[in-house]
Amino acid sequence: MKIELQVLGSGLRSIAEEMGAVLIRSSFSANIKERRDCSTALFDEGGRMIAQAEHIPVHLGAMPDAVVAVMRHDPGPGDVFALNDPYAGGTHLPDITLVSRTAVGFAVTRAHHADVGGTEPGSMPAGSRTLADEGIVIPPTRIDESVLEELVSRMRNAEERRGDFRAQLAAHHLAERRVAELCDRRGHDDVKAAMEALFAYSERVVRAALARLPDGRFEAEDVLEAPEGDLQIRAAVTIAGDEIAFDFAGTTPQHAGNLNCPLPVTRSACYFVVRCLTAPDLPASGGAFAPVSVTAPEGSLVNARSPAAVAAGNVETSGRIVDTLFAALGEAVPVPAQGQGTMNNVTLGNDRFTYYETLGGGQGACPDADGPSAVHVTMSNTLTTPAEALEVAYPLRVERHALRLGSGGAGQHCGGDGVVRELRVLEPCRLSLISERRRHAPRGARGGEPGATGRNAVNNDELPAKTARDLAAGDVVQIETPGGGGFGTPR
Repeated sequence: MKIELQVLGSGLRSIAEEMGAVLIRSSFSANIKERRDCSTALFDEGGRMIAQAEHIPVHLGAMPDAVVAVMRHDPGPGDVFALNDPYAGGTHLPDITLVSRTAVGFAVTRAHHADVGGTEPGSMPAGSRTLADEGIVIPPTRIDESVLEELVSRMRNAEERRGDFRAQLAAHHLAERRVAELCDRRGHDDVKAAMEALFAYSERVVRAALARLPDGRFEAEDVLEAPEGDLQIRAAVTIAGDEIAFDFAGTTPQHAGNLNCPLPVTRSACYFVVRCLTAPDLPASGGAFAPVSVTAPEGSLVNARSPAAVAAGNVETSGRIVDTLFAALGEAVPVPAQGQGTMNNVTLGNDRFTYYETLGGGQGACPDADGPSAVHVTMSNTLTTPAEALEVAYPLRVERHALRLGSGGAGQHCGGDGVVRELRVLEPCRLSLISERRRHAPRGARGGEPGATGRNAVNNDELPAKTARDLAAGDVVQIETPGGGGFGTPR
């Protein structure tokens, strides 16, 4: 890569990173400020992703669909559009995306808001059956002060929602300034040429890496743990030269509950797997996705039709898609054992507060190393809210946060351990849990043993993987997250 292109590429990536820093530092909710459940990126005038901050994989792979949806409305300078509709480029309703113009394209932020209305505080209802149960649906909508006030008036804790929206808007104002400054220093034409070259460079690198993989068709299947029984995901991966195709024929039809994925989320999972197996250190841009094609039956679990509920599809099904694809590609190349396979979604709230967190667990062991413990795996890249920040902001107390020792699977290399998280609620509220790997353990690889399954409880009374219930002051929510699978036959 030429030096000038490296300089311009670093300049664009630094803008995306600074957008993320502004969003995180300006936000009100712990969900964005502490857990960093947000993502930022820059796109060119054709709607192609050019530079992204390294935030949440499930956000970033689906962003291009959101930009395309906004471009149909012909946004002009100074316009900012909001959307969260999963069937118009969104992921699930709490993830609200803003798109605005820059001098040479578009700036995009996506942040998980701690409430967007819906039947349960926190807008992650375990029992939702349609989008209407999960909150307000925002099609591509031009945002101004009156529209912003109308939106937050329909959400719980309006002051916190307003603050998080304004933090996103601040990131967009910064992007507009920084891109204009870069164009002033280097020239519009040179910046546009660099965007084109960066996109092409990423495509070349990924195509070269794909060409080094063995050609063939590789298949696998796995299951999601719906309350009424297991739901099957089937995937066939075909590598042919410098291209790769994913086909989900045979996957279960869309779910009557909320384990459904819109197609952009399924694409995100596929892109994540390709990046892991080809050029994980490549500065990410949309060019890396050009050699990838994804097909899925319409009306299936991984390509659901509106108005199917999707709250769990974004957080749980996306991870199981990754597990399935890695299992398929494990026939061709060495891949790690399965990680915890869930984000362990915990939502607590009432009319006064809403709090949402995801919990880390064990990562699967690699062919040459033990799996790390207490980390978020696959499609999540968030942090755990520090106890101090949580207890200052919410009527909650952290009773215990520790490694779940021995939960990783044994092997020549051992899987990582999960965590134990216990939260005491200090006032009456609602609990909603969406989790996986409570019936089926994360698998080991090449003779390695599986990791331990997870466990949910309130006051030591065991709960299902997906449930919602009332809590009284003093109740303790207990989550034990799964361990990762081991790799290789134990010594």
